[in-house]
Amino acid sequence: MTDFLLKLFIKEYKDARKDSKDASSIAIILGEKERIRLGVLSGIVGIVLNVILSVFKMIFGVITKSISIVADGANNIFDAISSIINLVGFRISGKPADKEHPFGHGRVEYVSALTLAFLIIVMGVELIKTSVDRFTNPETVIFSIPAAVVLILSIFAKLWLALFNRKVGKMMNSVAVDAVVTDSIGDIAATTCSVIALVASKFTDFPVDGVMGIIVALIIIYAGIDIIKGTLGPLLGESPEKEIVDKLENLVMSFDGVVGIHDLVLHTYGHSKIIGSLHAEVPADVDILHSHDTIDLIERTVKEKLGIEISIHMDPIINDERTHDLKNMVSEIVSNICPEASMHDFRVVDGPTHTNLIFDVVLPTKYPENDFKDSVEICVKQADERFFTVINIDRDYIR
Repeated sequence: MTDFLLKLFIKEYKDARKDSKDASSIAIILGEKERIRLGVLSGIVGIVLNVILSVFKMIFGVITKSISIVADGANNIFDAISSIINLVGFRISGKPADKEHPFGHGRVEYVSALTLAFLIIVMGVELIKTSVDRFTNPETVIFSIPAAVVLILSIFAKLWLALFNRKVGKMMNSVAVDAVVTDSIGDIAATTCSVIALVASKFTDFPVDGVMGIIVALIIIYAGIDIIKGTLGPLLGESPEKEIVDKLENLVMSFDGVVGIHDLVLHTYGHSKIIGSLHAEVPADVDILHSHDTIDLIERTVKEKLGIEISIHMDPIINDERTHDLKNMVSEIVSNICPEASMHDFRVVDGPTHTNLIFDVVLPTKYPENDFKDSVEICVKQADERFFTVINIDRDYIR
């Protein structure tokens, strides 16, 4: 069924599937337009399925007088609304950049996921109130085989929806679709609780329905919080995926004339918009126009092959024997003090009374900056009293 829908709505899916081993690699082959269509397809499937489930649950919830089934049906209505929000979100995120939004509209996906999360949490809180009221105003739940059958079929339907969106989410690399998967898993647990409450009503007068209603509510709230956690990261800014960083570093280092890179920063604006900068180390004895031409070529190649708009700063590196030996000495000192630190941009400036060793160090956030500088200074002076260190502390934004 999943492949049928994908082939029906995404014309390029069949060819992409032939050229890919798994769903995640299809995302690289399919273009941005196809990705938006996938998001719209996910929204339409979610709307249709949730409306059908909600109608049947509401009908049998009223017939059996089960608050947990009614709540479960209401949750499906919220899921349908959430699917509408996601569908609209994908349509907006596909809009091109404009004067007010020069980086595009890709981050609307994250806003859609957050909206979904807040709706889920509100639903959970309201369900807790209703379930607690069931203890103070108990009402007998009427067992019904058709109702039980509907709930069990609903579990299988939600399981299929979760698997469908899981595949689509991998193809799209979308936090909004991943949020729908999390919500579907929560719905499966919630409906299971409704089944337990319905069956228990046949054997006891205890308000199991109210207990299960509270459990369902807690599951729903937990799902909402989990979605918020997964969405805030991209919104606040998080480290890029290691695969992207490795590809970028390997591509830049493959060019002749680049001897090292550092200070890499990448910013994502949705799925397909990545903007970044880095420093490329080039030999100081090479003609500056030649190095500049190489840097221009690298920027264009990165854009063509990886889709990343990168701005590269050129750092000339002097690598005579004395500088090389001093660099190795200081690098060993830095590693001994903090094995996680790395050094770059090393320069030696000689003067009549002392020699400045100037360099940058990428230092883990947890390590105190002043303590590190003092420790390096002490160790360097042990090698030669004339040495002074001028250290600029950088932070790692990619790991």
